[in-house]
Amino acid sequence: MKKQVFKFLAKVNKAILPSYSKKQLDLAKATKLQIAIIGWRWFITRNALG
Repeated sequence: MKKQVFKFLAKVNKAILPSYSKKQLDLAKATKLQIAIIGWRWFITRNALG
């Protein structure tokens, strides 16, 4: 059940949130909001896969 929720959230993230790796964002120059989005996407992806 928990894994299914994270898989759904991963699909929503992919559709809605921007992908900073495709834009080659420099993490040293990223804003706090961009860092938060990266962290959120990482958390959801890690739980969806694991």
